[in-house]
Amino acid sequence: MASIDPYGRAIRDHYLGNRDAPLFDRGGTAKREHPIESFYFGEVTGDSGRQRWRDARLDGPLLDMGAGAGSQALYWQDRFETVAIEVSDNLVETMRDRGVENPLNGDMFALREHFERNRFRSAHAKGTQVQLAGSMDGLRRFLGDLDAVTTADATAILDFHDPTADGAEELLGYRSDPTPGLAYRVIHFEYDGDVGETLLFRLFSPDRLRAAAVGTGWDVAEIDRSENGVHYVASLTAV
Repeated sequence: MASIDPYGRAIRDHYLGNRDAPLFDRGGTAKREHPIESFYFGEVTGDSGRQRWRDARLDGPLLDMGAGAGSQALYWQDRFETVAIEVSDNLVETMRDRGVENPLNGDMFALREHFERNRFRSAHAKGTQVQLAGSMDGLRRFLGDLDAVTTADATAILDFHDPTADGAEELLGYRSDPTPGLAYRVIHFEYDGDVGETLLFRLFSPDRLRAAAVGTGWDVAEIDRSENGVHYVASLTAV
């Protein structure tokens, strides 16, 4: 039986200085150590090109979805109102301890349950967790819900992996799909003897993202690819 939240517990233990075991990502028989310090506790500044790209497209009030340990929220809350949500109590507590002003325990796939209509001017999700939508229909539902809690002139920035890019098959837990532009990742986390639930990520190419966005209130305005080409960031505008 899967234990509860080894992922969040490992990150919180790291913050508290109590972590003496690695956090592992596992996909099938392959596993790798998760880089906690660099992923969650590096200082965010406006100096990098990618951060400047994000900053130019986001404004407050902002919803930071799957906010991790809150590094992005700490950066943005000095500029405008920022609400940071996470499903992990461990991560919400860590954000609060680090000084995040509005950390909430919330599910990014149940936004209408947490927020009123037109609550946010922009939204952000870093880390490809949007792909936990699981299917094209799931992605459409998510985008529709995001439209409901954002304003008519909103923007959103979301992270993805492109299964059509060279090297995508090297992603941990990658599973191919015969449907063009789609694939899967199946992974779980392990920490200090605890095994997390299996996570099913649905990988969407930019073309599949554009198709899913039709009729949801969003238009895919820009695609910004990382150097390896597999990871990309999509900028969406409300229509």
